[in-house]
Amino acid sequence: MTFVVTEACIKCKYTDCVEVCPVDCFHEGPNFLVIDPDECIDCTLCEPECPIEAIYPEDDLPPGQEVFIEINKELSEVWPVITRMKEPLPEADKWAEVKDKIDLLEK
Repeated sequence: MTFVVTEACIKCKYTDCVEVCPVDCFHEGPNFLVIDPDECIDCTLCEPECPIEAIYPEDDLPPGQEVFIEINKELSEVWPVITRMKEPLPEADKWAEVKDKIDLLEK
């Protein structure tokens, strides 16, 4: 099993999760983070660190978020690894509670 970054991360990109990852499985895109499912060791450290609850175990995704399993896999193959915490996107707080943001995902 792996952990999956879901839609809530789009346009927020908090990186608290990155800082605690022992295997550097996070990858960074323009306005979203993903987890490489082949690198994730299911340690559970990232999930409680996310301030907007955007990270879930693959087997416990909220309804409608299943598409992010493939999105995380696909984008982790092309986006660079991120290993250090950065500032969130400038309007992250504004976007944190917004739903249905998948069309805003920048690849």
